[in-house]
Amino acid sequence: MKPYAFGVDIGGTTVKIGLFKTDGTLLEKWEIPTRTEDGGSGILPDIKDAVLGKIEEKKLDIKDFEGIGMGVPGPVSPDGTVLKCVNLGWGVFNVEDQLSELTGLKVKAGNDANVAALGEMWQGGGKGFKNMVMVTLGTGVGGGIILDERILAGVNGAAGEIGHMTMRDDETDKCGCGKKGCLEQYASATGIVRVTKKYLKAHPEEETCLKESGLTSKDIFDAAKAGDKVALLMVEELGDMLGKATASVACVVNPEAFVIGGGVARAGQILLDSVAEHFPKYCFHACKNTTFRLAQLGNDAGIFGGVRLVL
Repeated sequence: MKPYAFGVDIGGTTVKIGLFKTDGTLLEKWEIPTRTEDGGSGILPDIKDAVLGKIEEKKLDIKDFEGIGMGVPGPVSPDGTVLKCVNLGWGVFNVEDQLSELTGLKVKAGNDANVAALGEMWQGGGKGFKNMVMVTLGTGVGGGIILDERILAGVNGAAGEIGHMTMRDDETDKCGCGKKGCLEQYASATGIVRVTKKYLKAHPEEETCLKESGLTSKDIFDAAKAGDKVALLMVEELGDMLGKATASVACVVNPEAFVIGGGVARAGQILLDSVAEHFPKYCFHACKNTTFRLAQLGNDAGIFGGVRLVL
């Protein structure tokens, strides 16, 4: 194995890039703007300039690089074809071939959530496991499934979209995807706030420090940690919902561990404990020993996963 590799995580605003040793050591990381104008035509040339410029700056030899691994915010087929990335302005094309032609390096690409899961398995909260599912709780709910140390992408890269599992049949509001009752409507940062505001409206008599105006998911978890009864109830409901969802996933893929990440996971142990407490109620008996861990790599998970992908 060659000693160096690059990890790249393409976001709608910035592209995160990491220079790594192939043993998993992050040597340097930086960001460049994501130029989405003109159908995102400048994104790959900008990445080429950034990585080749870094090789020159560090006086390294391109022959010592294993390649570039990249997370893309959209579905990516196994041969490296991007199947439209709306946030980047991209249509359908082979991103691996194009960036490889530009740089002269081997390139591997995958969906960003899946690649982040691979990073957590390699050097983060899932280290030591070969079979794990990452659940990302942010503005939405995403997921990544790793089986035998490999990403399970599905036929068109949509495997792991656990945020759009239907959890309730009586939901009247629509999810962003167009369906009703998706996990994302309850377990994302916006979902937790939505559920809590509904509760506060329906129970104005409850004593609580929570206020509808300007409410955030952090407010709810902070109040729960301080013993607020309404906030504790909301965390309990969230744990129950996530316990049921992860139990359903466990029945299908039987992972060794679930790794919980995303902005909501900054709540820490109170969230993890709630999910782990409710999981056994719903899971198949053979899956009861599944472990729950917090993600550790934060926003760097994608660049770590990119390197692991290219290896």
